[in-house]
Amino acid sequence: LFLPVLPAIIILGGVFGYRYVTQAASIGSIAVLPFVNESGNADVEYLSDGMSESLINSLSQLPNLSVKAPGVVFRYKDKETDPQTIAAELSVQAILSGRVVQRDDDLTLYLSLVDGRNGNQLWGEQYDRKMTDLVALQNEIARDVSRELRARLSGADTQGVARNYTQSVEAYQLYLKGRHHAGRNTPSETQRAISYYQQAIEIDPNYALAYVKLSNAYLNLALTSEIPATEVMPKAKAAANKAIEIDDTLAEAHQGLCSISGWYDWNLNAAEKHIKRALELNPNSADVQIEYAGFLSNTGRQTEALVEVKHGIELDPSNFRYRALEGLILIRARQYDEGLAVLQKVIEQSPNYWQAHVFAIPGYTEQGKFTEALASARQACKIAGNNPAAMSFLGQTLAKAGKRAEARVVLEEMLRLSKERHVSPYNIAMVYNGLEDRAETFVWLERAYELREPRMSMLPMERKWDNLRSDPRFQDLLRRMGLK
Repeated sequence: LFLPVLPAIIILGGVFGYRYVTQAASIGSIAVLPFVNESGNADVEYLSDGMSESLINSLSQLPNLSVKAPGVVFRYKDKETDPQTIAAELSVQAILSGRVVQRDDDLTLYLSLVDGRNGNQLWGEQYDRKMTDLVALQNEIARDVSRELRARLSGADTQGVARNYTQSVEAYQLYLKGRHHAGRNTPSETQRAISYYQQAIEIDPNYALAYVKLSNAYLNLALTSEIPATEVMPKAKAAANKAIEIDDTLAEAHQGLCSISGWYDWNLNAAEKHIKRALELNPNSADVQIEYAGFLSNTGRQTEALVEVKHGIELDPSNFRYRALEGLILIRARQYDEGLAVLQKVIEQSPNYWQAHVFAIPGYTEQGKFTEALASARQACKIAGNNPAAMSFLGQTLAKAGKRAEARVVLEEMLRLSKERHVSPYNIAMVYNGLEDRAETFVWLERAYELREPRMSMLPMERKWDNLRSDPRFQDLLRRMGLK
């Protein structure tokens, strides 16, 4: 989407003024690079990262402006790359970069807006403030950058861009620290992020954004680490609901409640209601769009999911995770060759993204190509280490390929690990089902039900369970989950 050229040009004077207006007026897409910390102190890295992320979120509120998500631009952190090269890679028209220097209570920020098409600087500014002015500074730079992009802002748009979610500088700094640690995406770092968000909320109990990020952190623990969903999902739900109680217009809060409603409550109607509300609030968010595509796919609506995932990719064409989801949806839609071709391109681009290898497994097994399926499963395990989710796909694939002895070796290792830490019973049930041991399969599915394991929500849709559908125990399980 492109911003319309303004009908009148404000005369700024001189050659620079003419160049600035004619170029900046047509900018409809931008990437805000991670700000560089030039403080000489790694402990304030959270500040440079957090300020750039906050600016991205603010600019994302602008209509008719495509803004790259933090996950996309942070690939360029600590890399010396020419702005024109980045602009070409991300398909954006402008690049905004910044440098942050903090010395005690003094804070200096340098910003530079560059035309990605020719490398010309369109605008630059230096801000010298005190740390006590941090919240006000964040709003000021959002307004300034918006103006320089020549955005047509109504009063409501301006309010959204320069919105204060907290007046407390201390709470804001704690929030930024939380985001910094959450971005490292490990269980221990996520726990540290939770601590910072909680401290921010203690200082400002009405800090809606802190509740949103707290909810996301708990949700991340449930979906990606070795913590039972029953321990963290209720906390994620409570935090998201609190955020919406404070501010119902936060799209990310509704997006989180979509995940919680679908994965944990097994309430698909509520999940769809929340994701549609998120789309209404922020239709230009690629993350929200992809969440919707995933929801549709997980509920068996593959044709609709393909339309939505392509829309998400249009909003953020450089995100390999989005394309991997497209590959998975194509496979679920029984378009095996097309899906595998998409996943192969993802693997070439990001060979260490083990989930892409996992997504390819059903594409091969459904066609009886067990050699290729096993190669994908082994590669996923090699990359992910002793991740039980990856191991479950390997064990199941070995069993289906007739290598039952090898499958049992994988199963025994998973059972051993389950005595040391939480291993999803759903993953263990997958291997038992591959081995055609129905009794043990239902034992572990029942345990997964009791722990409300998130992937149980996909029992009605995933074809790996087709052999159980006529079993009354399976139908009773779906009925108790409210999915029948």
